[in-house]
Amino acid sequence: MGFVSYFINFILHLDKNLATIIQIYGALTYGILFFIIFLETGLVVTPFLPGDSLLFVAGTLAAASALNIFPLYLLLLAAAILGDNSNYWIGRFIGPKVFAKENARLFKREYLEKTRAFYAKYGVKAIILARFMPIIRTFSPFVAGVGKMHYPRFLSYDILGGFLWISIFTWGGYFFGNLPIVKNNFHTAIFAIILLSILPGLIEYIKHRQEKGEAVVTDFNKLEETFHKQHLDQ
Repeated sequence: MGFVSYFINFILHLDKNLATIIQIYGALTYGILFFIIFLETGLVVTPFLPGDSLLFVAGTLAAASALNIFPLYLLLLAAAILGDNSNYWIGRFIGPKVFAKENARLFKREYLEKTRAFYAKYGVKAIILARFMPIIRTFSPFVAGVGKMHYPRFLSYDILGGFLWISIFTWGGYFFGNLPIVKNNFHTAIFAIILLSILPGLIEYIKHRQEKGEAVVTDFNKLEETFHKQHLDQ
């Protein structure tokens, strides 16, 4: 519980913590932010890293001249796209090995099932929509890789989704983060961003709990069948 409390406190005070990082590391902060977003989107074992809130706070600090918005924006965009693409190819190469094991130690199998169901419901649009949903955002490119989604199709939707995600939150923080009503209630604003981010996943979790006796049965064949034939490499 100590780590959980520390992490929640770190996120809720992300404005002060990131400002401290900038004071200590200076220009290296750009690399730190790049690394965090890359890991949050690029590895299925790090879905807990801050995403939406970090982008908003970074944009806010850029508006306060603590960071330069233009290199910041380009680096974050590159991190989001490169992270997703790394995740796609990791899933493509190790996917069958993952499903060969009943219990994966590094992540929960139900996350795969939730992401597969998300694809089944929204098709390739899920790549864009997943950008705005924590956990699913991290698992979406991995599942696309496991299911061998046609890579050019994945890449085009992924670039669009990454552009929308980074633009909305980074520029949102830049233009609105320093408004008096937001600045005077910054912790509330960050909490609201986090809440809105996890709300879709929370709703899905509640629905899942209400479905009595339905087990997670995702396997490699079921996941591949989720993708329409035109979305797969032949």
